[in-house]
Amino acid sequence: MPSSQEEFENFVAQSFDFARNNDKESLQIMLDAGLNVNLANHKGNTLLMLAAYNNSLDVAQMLLQKGAEVDKKNDKAQTPLAGVCFKGYKEMAELLLKYGANPDEDNGLGLTPINCAIMFRRKEILHLLLAYSRKKLSVWQKIGLFFLGKFPKIENNSI
Repeated sequence: MPSSQEEFENFVAQSFDFARNNDKESLQIMLDAGLNVNLANHKGNTLLMLAAYNNSLDVAQMLLQKGAEVDKKNDKAQTPLAGVCFKGYKEMAELLLKYGANPDEDNGLGLTPINCAIMFRRKEILHLLLAYSRKKLSVWQKIGLFFLGKFPKIENNSI
């Protein structure tokens, strides 16, 4: 581990870059040296959030295997899964859901990953989220689906 404050700040900044750039090997070395798997930056974005948002699948899987909190929210109360729904990364959504991400997790303002998928017209991700959801779609979500007109009728037990 680095000895001075400046070296430490550079070390931490590198870890976030490694997460964004899918540099699994470099980040693995840092984690093995004692870096916290749930380390967050000044905006509350964890290594997993940055990996998910940048579609760094290898890094995200490693972090999850090492116990990263799958639904850890950033300072805007967003989860990695909500960010993935915004970006449209289906494989990443599958990985997060496999590790227990909650498609119904609310950011405190009513925005859930399901709402993000509806809002950003992520049809494939929406179907995936609905398969993992424990809630029925709300009236507002159904209205959103209707007005988007981009989604055919969704066959799911939760509707």
